[in-house]
Amino acid sequence: MDVNDININSDDSDIIASFNNGNEHSFNYLVLKYQKRIYWVIRRMVLDHDDADDIMQEVFVKLYKSIKNFRGDSSFYTYIYKIAVNYSLNHLKKQKNTSSRVKDLDEESYRISSNDSLQDEDYDIASRKAILEEAIKKLPEQQRAVFNLRFYDNLSYEEIAKILNKSVGGMKANYFHAVKKLKRLLKGKGMMGLLIKYLILIL
Repeated sequence: MDVNDININSDDSDIIASFNNGNEHSFNYLVLKYQKRIYWVIRRMVLDHDDADDIMQEVFVKLYKSIKNFRGDSSFYTYIYKIAVNYSLNHLKKQKNTSSRVKDLDEESYRISSNDSLQDEDYDIASRKAILEEAIKKLPEQQRAVFNLRFYDNLSYEEIAKILNKSVGGMKANYFHAVKKLKRLLKGKGMMGLLIKYLILIL
């Protein structure tokens, strides 16, 4: 493909080949293509917007430096997800021995609006999402990663196993235990029916 034909809608392999052939501007297309998805992969892990934004920048710096090593053994999004999840897990490990304040998800995601015109249905959806997020943040780091990648990003267990360098069976077990804990945490909060309805579709 001609360098001038490269754009955000080009295949990842073509964009990467263009970048590796000296067209550094091509890297911007990868950033534009994946920054929102990668931000939310990180944000759902670390919860804080500023931390997520900082880590996302680190992820793309790492990607810029290492993309020449990408051999295509897995899909590119698996490759970049792996970097993002590893950076997120490292961040959480650093936080373990320190007292940190967890900020609420901002208005772009799940903030419940106080606007009087907000419909009951919209309020109910936002409220349920907030309750679910509160429960998810209580999961152990790896279970949180597996649950988020499966539940929100709809990745297969095989893809998650590649991202986390674990066995497929181990990822299934992590997801099972995460769901079990979430059911316990959400019991009595009016969430069980909705949670089970969604989880049955992706188990």
